[in-house]
Amino acid sequence: MNYILFDDNNRANLLPFTFTRPVADIRIGILTIREKWELLLKEKTSTKTESYLSKKFPLKSDTDNVWINGAICPTEQLVKEITDLKSNHVLVLSDHVIACNTADTKDFNYNEISTFEKIVSRSQLFQIENVWDIFSKNEAAIKADFNLITKGRKSQPISTTNQVIKPENIFIEEGAKVECSILNASSGPIYIGKDAEIMEGSIIRGSFALCEHSTLKLGAKIYGPTTIGPHSKVGGEVNNSIIFGFSNKAHDGFLGNSVIGEWCNIGADSNNSNLKNNYAQVKLWNYNKERFVNTGLTFCGLMMGDHSKCGINTMFNTGTVIGVNANIFGAGFPRNFVPSFSWGGAAGFTTYKLTDAFEVGSRVFERRGMVFNETEREILTHIFEATEKYRK
Repeated sequence: MNYILFDDNNRANLLPFTFTRPVADIRIGILTIREKWELLLKEKTSTKTESYLSKKFPLKSDTDNVWINGAICPTEQLVKEITDLKSNHVLVLSDHVIACNTADTKDFNYNEISTFEKIVSRSQLFQIENVWDIFSKNEAAIKADFNLITKGRKSQPISTTNQVIKPENIFIEEGAKVECSILNASSGPIYIGKDAEIMEGSIIRGSFALCEHSTLKLGAKIYGPTTIGPHSKVGGEVNNSIIFGFSNKAHDGFLGNSVIGEWCNIGADSNNSNLKNNYAQVKLWNYNKERFVNTGLTFCGLMMGDHSKCGINTMFNTGTVIGVNANIFGAGFPRNFVPSFSWGGAAGFTTYKLTDAFEVGSRVFERRGMVFNETEREILTHIFEATEKYRK
């Protein structure tokens, strides 16, 4: 079968992170949602997403297609239910469309499946519906991914220079370096990816994932559940946060109950609040409703879209949403919603010009040995135009 991960109608609730990727390429736990599906299906997947993203994330259709909701994380039971689907059958649970077998159709939409035979899933759904789900559900996702990745495998030995609690819950991939640190895996697993490094003096309490080629800087303090995606550098204090990858928070400062996209940089001694002074539930900007919505959470920090950056000593209020390619600096607290391509801070914002954004993008890609190509430019141009109304 040909497996296609599709963005459902809830995609707008996951902005700003879905401005630059399909829902399935959100990282939660150790892996992205796509990587989880491909491991369990033992097949590569393609994507049905917004047209402006389709060049980077192309759809590969065949005569026998199974369409899977890219916001749902897989389990072995769910994979079996999907692979057992017959042609023109749709797998559902409550009002959620999980998957659909359209062997006779090369496309998929919600209007057509009303005629399909419905199969009710017996699985318990693990679905990402709001941006705050990414960090609030990260504990369960890390544990599930840890079991999936390490099953039947043996960890590299843990250096005796480290202080270790529950070593059986720690897995170190080939090429990783961990020296003179404290690893406490009693409350959750600790996963250290290929060629990653934990520098001396770091203190880690699981659940925690440090993905391939990433670095935890000297004396870092990590509270789980936290994920640091590939090719990132992180220091200071981090609590219950996810960094998708290719991003840096290399110096002291606090990051808590937050989600940071790719190609971001957080300046030295920058901090975010994750708890209001009155202990009230936190509200976040929602692009779908175009207003602030109640998260139902007491702890909620910073949501920062891809390519955004902040200068040294930047302060973020509880429940701040930063769009794509914003540059924030200066004294005081910027507002709780900073639109994409904004340049400035508490004193006010101007528009971050596309030409300047492209120049920076080329530099940061080059530093990673990658090419900032025309496809990346086209995606950012679309986002720039689509978010213009928020910068007025």
